[in-house]
Amino acid sequence: MSREIEQFQVQRMIGNNVVMVQGEKNGKEYVIIGKGIGFAVKDAGVIESNDHRIEKLFRLEDREEWSQYQILLEDIDPKIMKITDEIIGDITCQFPGKLNDKIYLALPSHIQFTIYRLRNGMDIINPFLQETKMTFPKEFEIAFKAAEKISDEFKIQIPEDEVGFLTYHVYSAVSNVPVGQLVKASNIVNELIEMIREERKITFEHGSMNHVRLMIHLRFSLERILQGSLIDNPFVKHIKKEYKAEYKLAQKLGKVMQSSLEVEVPDEELCFLAMHLHRLFQTLEKNK
Repeated sequence: MSREIEQFQVQRMIGNNVVMVQGEKNGKEYVIIGKGIGFAVKDAGVIESNDHRIEKLFRLEDREEWSQYQILLEDIDPKIMKITDEIIGDITCQFPGKLNDKIYLALPSHIQFTIYRLRNGMDIINPFLQETKMTFPKEFEIAFKAAEKISDEFKIQIPEDEVGFLTYHVYSAVSNVPVGQLVKASNIVNELIEMIREERKITFEHGSMNHVRLMIHLRFSLERILQGSLIDNPFVKHIKKEYKAEYKLAQKLGKVMQSSLEVEVPDEELCFLAMHLHRLFQTLEKNK
């Protein structure tokens, strides 16, 4: 039995490869991605669901989000859409599998705004650059190559701080963690590290192995908490008994996480953090 063909009314052409459409049956709005899909279609045209050029079709569930992207994408330079396609191709080569659909809209919008800022002499400052490079090295490498493509095409110098922000988009595409959530997590990680320093009156060099290990542990702990990925910790009772000071500190850190994320922090996660803190403090003591 053949699948029924659905028609989509074209609402706006974003570029040769991206169009916004509305389903004629359900009235819902979609984005269609496909090589040359918008080239032969004029406003108010129709695309059928069996069009061989359709590579991706997705719907933004949030109406407010949809409106935001409509505004951002109205005047996207076709050259930006072309580079976006190349960058997404690079991501797919390194991370086979389905990417988060929002990358097809969020990335060109971000690139367009970046180019605008640089051409108008606006500084791009990334307080999380070093952390991003260390936490997401593979994604940073892809972002670095993406920055080179943008620099070559638009004859502008992309600063390393911007490469850090592009890295967030790469990681968001492969992990389904929203970019805004990544930025928020970076702020929380910095706050937690500062709390640990003050609580124990310790110092460790920024970028040192101890700093990197702690930062990465906190970063992925936050991600697990946000995604509700519960982990089994068979040593909970032992940790609470043997590492009382570290567990107490982990509880303080957990309150900050819970307040910032508005999500309950599992005791298993706190105990893993306490165990990590114990190792950190032991290492620092040995190196005195």
